[in-house]
Amino acid sequence: MTRFFAIWSDERVETIIARLLQTGVLASAAVVTLGGILFLVRHGLSVPHYSVFTGEPSGLRSVSGIFTGVLTLQGRYVIQLGLFILLATPVARVAFAVVAFAFERDRLYVGVSLIVLAVLVYSLAWGA
Repeated sequence: MTRFFAIWSDERVETIIARLLQTGVLASAAVVTLGGILFLVRHGLSVPHYSVFTGEPSGLRSVSGIFTGVLTLQGRYVIQLGLFILLATPVARVAFAVVAFAFERDRLYVGVSLIVLAVLVYSLAWGA
């Protein structure tokens, strides 16, 4: 078991975090690009009516609504999923930091990271 913990060096953790952030940003960019293409294919030639305001569909404001729209390949929902991935990337980074610090048995940084994670989750779920 001590051999498992030996692979958790600071350099290894930093490399994993860097790859996590790169992967999240690239995945987000790819999903947003795909959503933009889908949106333009379906709505690229439509003329906007600026005299009438119509808000965004309510499905774009909930995670379940986003995934329902993605399953039907609606461009707006795919774009929203890409933005959701982009917002989830730093949250995943902090969650990974909690695990890494726990493996290193660094209680202070586990506590600080848990506070940061709680603030991030709270602000994303209930923030303004």
